[in-house]
Amino acid sequence: MGRYFLKRVLGTIPLMLVISFIIFMFVHMIPGDPARIMAGKDATLEEINRTRQALGLDQPLMKQYLMYLDRMFHGDLGTSTTTGQTVAEMIGPRFLPTLTLAGCALVWSLIIGVLLGVLSAVMRGKWEDYIGMLIAISGISIPVFWLGLVLIQIFSVQLGWLPTGGLDNMQSYILPSFSLGIGVMAIMARFSRSSMLENMKEDYVRTARAKGQKESMVVLKHAFRNSLIEVVTVAGLQIGGLLAGSILVETVFTIPGMGRLLVDSIKFRDYPVIEAELLLFSLQFVVINLIVDLLYGVLNPKIRYES
Repeated sequence: MGRYFLKRVLGTIPLMLVISFIIFMFVHMIPGDPARIMAGKDATLEEINRTRQALGLDQPLMKQYLMYLDRMFHGDLGTSTTTGQTVAEMIGPRFLPTLTLAGCALVWSLIIGVLLGVLSAVMRGKWEDYIGMLIAISGISIPVFWLGLVLIQIFSVQLGWLPTGGLDNMQSYILPSFSLGIGVMAIMARFSRSSMLENMKEDYVRTARAKGQKESMVVLKHAFRNSLIEVVTVAGLQIGGLLAGSILVETVFTIPGMGRLLVDSIKFRDYPVIEAELLLFSLQFVVINLIVDLLYGVLNPKIRYES
């Protein structure tokens, strides 16, 4: 298991280098000149050039990338061209709200999605199955930002039960986490149902039934347990979707998280903040997939021996 873990961890290093290069080049292709924005509207050409030189933007692009890598390896994510703060100081307070929002959305969407999928598979062709899949299709079809606005209108404006936005207390996470997690719940429900139906056709399930085991044991111990690898795979991919979806949700619900900071940074062409945030989102996605790979080895030891 140690060798399997080490191999997967070492494989992430070249991947992150490639990702950092793509992010750096992508950010520098964004239209607009951060030096002009930082110097101000009334700045002269000379002042703009001095600002560009101070930011290192007058250097060749590859040299800028190597300087960026050098700073990153020394733990320096750079300084915001908009506020003058270090990027770490700007991201630090915003990391926890985004992580909490994504965590809340993930927990409820996984639990309800998997339960809905298993129930639909067990009740295949019955009204419970049709209702479950109707909910799943609706969840996939509804745009996140539109659902957020509808929830605010109903539960905040009309009923006054929940806050419209911000992070005053844990209640503030209910509406945004529901908006963020509805799509994941729907995907997990459909995938869990499909995986369960495939496994319930297998010979070991028929053998368990022939031995007289209770249907609940057949479903949970045999069919569901062998569906976990597929479920874990989809769950890992959906976490990345939650991080990306947080950008829209945080904007709709005015949550001071990383997603909203990214939108503001793009608006002002704040290269260091954009690069750091995209790199952090990518790192989180890579780490999540690494955890999924390790879970494969736990759920199916044959995988780690063959890898």
